[in-house]
Amino acid sequence: MMEIVTAVYEKGILRPLQSLNLRERQTVRIQIVPEESVIQEEPADEVEEVVQGLVAAGLMRPRPKRGTPPPDPVSEEERRRLADIMGKAPGKPLSEIIIGERGEW
Repeated sequence: MMEIVTAVYEKGILRPLQSLNLRERQTVRIQIVPEESVIQEEPADEVEEVVQGLVAAGLMRPRPKRGTPPPDPVSEEERRRLADIMGKAPGKPLSEIIIGERGEW
């Protein structure tokens, strides 16, 4: 599914402002379109109208308000519940498994 997502470039990394529905290690193609250049090329009303049309068609998520952190897809209660379950899992901790597979440095 094609999707338009707003991201912020920080310390050499693009950070999406909302969660992405992607599989782990999935490869995607990214087209860089700075927001400032889009707004300068077209009047703000036209840009907003296009964005609202894309949102209504399900092709884009609404822009988050500036300074708004992305929503957390997992509630604090659900995170605690999952941590309790994982903490009780039998076997080695993940850190020991990784060290065992790659070897000591």
